[in-house]
Amino acid sequence: MGTGSGIQALTAVVNPAVREIVAVDINPDAVAALQEQIREQRLRKIKVLQGDLFEPIEGQFDLIIFNPPYLPQDEGIEDHALYGGKKGWEISERFFHRASRFLLPTGKILFLFSSLTNKEKIEQIMSHHLFTFVEIASEKVAFEILYVYEIKKSSLLREIEGKAVEEIEYYTEGKRGIIYRGKVDINQFVKKFIPLKKKYVEVAIKVKKEGSTAEGTIEKEAQWLERLNRLRIGPRLIFATPNCVITEFIAGENLPEWLGHHSSKECRSILVQVLTQCFILDQQKVTKEEMHHPYKHIIVTPFEGPVMIDFERCHETEKPQNVTQFVEYVCRLKPVLEKNGLTIDVDKLRAAAKDYKEKYTKEMFDKIVKLI
Repeated sequence: MGTGSGIQALTAVVNPAVREIVAVDINPDAVAALQEQIREQRLRKIKVLQGDLFEPIEGQFDLIIFNPPYLPQDEGIEDHALYGGKKGWEISERFFHRASRFLLPTGKILFLFSSLTNKEKIEQIMSHHLFTFVEIASEKVAFEILYVYEIKKSSLLREIEGKAVEEIEYYTEGKRGIIYRGKVDINQFVKKFIPLKKKYVEVAIKVKKEGSTAEGTIEKEAQWLERLNRLRIGPRLIFATPNCVITEFIAGENLPEWLGHHSSKECRSILVQVLTQCFILDQQKVTKEEMHHPYKHIIVTPFEGPVMIDFERCHETEKPQNVTQFVEYVCRLKPVLEKNGLTIDVDKLRAAAKDYKEKYTKEMFDKIVKLI
């Protein structure tokens, strides 16, 4: 990758164990020069392609070698051979975003980069794409240190890709889990005799956070989603493995942020929809937990309304608290809601929630809704 003069490709070609080499560069002059060398030396193992990173590539490889341009961009100067982006690591990030698609499950990447690129950032990028890596060489040259890393797919990455998930990358994390994003052809789960065209959907991949002492969080999340999806609660569960839960990705805003810039009518509608989901959970005698402060647990989407996420702490109970917890949250939101023109009587709302907690009836729940 980024073959330049072709030194890596021409070195590899003399190894009898190498069957085929594909050399890629964005610079058409570099491609033309290498092709000329191949013709002069009558080399049959090398194919040269012109394009941006993996753009012209097909297939998968045992080994990918990349010495990316890594200098931070100098203003007003363009040189694809030197500059790796504004901060020096952007091209490397683009490379790792797609590299796994072209690497065989047991394949390796040899990656050479400089201390000028920000070593910690490069390692973070690799980790965020679920690669494992080890430094196998380093050398100080003038004003920089050059590093060579051997990079492989982690067992988790191989497991997830085994389910046909592609372009996996880090998204966010919480106390107990880490969320990655990816995409999957949803039609592979449709049982048809005639193959369908690929239909990709974005997915969220939740794995247990290293160091978390919580037990069985992934298994619990999958079990609860399977049950609650039947009630149209939670993101759609696509599949789960012992190590991860994969759901449809929910794009939107966290509830508090969304409420901050919408009308009183829109805010009331969303709050009632959340309360209705809470009431359904109460009727199932299930407590989700964290509904008294659901900052990252409710996402408001443009088309589907509010979607609850994170069900790893769900549990069955004779005294569920979803409605009452969320009512308390709404009471604390009073200043925000009043700015949007939605006035609530906190004392009456809390009194109604207290009455509801005695019997959990639809009649008591409706009284709460009328007070919103």
